[in-house]
Amino acid sequence: MMKFIVKFIVLALIAYNLQSCSLLTAAGLSSQGQPVKEVKSPLVSTIEGSVVTLDHSGWDALLKKHVDDAGLVEYMGFKEDNEALQEYLSMLSAQNPTEQWSVQELLAYYINLYNAYTIDLIVDNYPVQSIKDISGPWTKAIVPIGKNTLSLGGVENGILRKMNEPRIHFAINCASISCPKLLNEAYTAGKINEQLDKAASQFINGNKNSIEQDKVQLSSIFDWYQKDYKVNGKQDVIAYINAFSDVKIATGTPLEYLEYNWNLNER
Repeated sequence: MMKFIVKFIVLALIAYNLQSCSLLTAAGLSSQGQPVKEVKSPLVSTIEGSVVTLDHSGWDALLKKHVDDAGLVEYMGFKEDNEALQEYLSMLSAQNPTEQWSVQELLAYYINLYNAYTIDLIVDNYPVQSIKDISGPWTKAIVPIGKNTLSLGGVENGILRKMNEPRIHFAINCASISCPKLLNEAYTAGKINEQLDKAASQFINGNKNSIEQDKVQLSSIFDWYQKDYKVNGKQDVIAYINAFSDVKIATGTPLEYLEYNWNLNER
């Protein structure tokens, strides 16, 4: 009887570990071996030093046409322009990122990849009230890159978050009201630093946060990813925000977090 119990426990532990591995993969933590380069501060916008210079003009045209200055999206317009969207997605997926790509090219590529495939996901399921109404939006493998297929979570957690550039959290868009707005221009290596600064400043000083010197209500993004916001190598959400905020938060101010609105960011 004791042997049976021990055997049962061992099998249960094996099953649990296998399930845990599956959940980790499903949670989008895997990069599928895609190259990840850390940003060396300060990031400089440049098209030099890379074996590729990708053309994101197709995506730029779609964004200018179907996204307003507030970041609200005309999904029906994207649906009508699906041929152009698919052409851009095919271009991205045909790429084979390598270590010979500059960090600027990699950043622009993965940010545009995430945003474009998120739009495509919504278009495929449109009309929909929220991205969370779609089964496994961040865990299903829907992003082909060369011979690999990643999840949106894999692009975010397995690649972008490992590039040591917290501003990516203000650049990638999850198709929801509380998300940082979708910039209505494509990210490019030649403008990447300025674009990331713009995204960070607009989000932090926008209506997704309420910032006073001694009273702060922040987007849940600063709670979920707080370990990413570092200053001088140490986690410090307040100091990180103060680098962009028009109103400086006093040290030691308690942080409150706002409820996240997952409704579609539709125009």
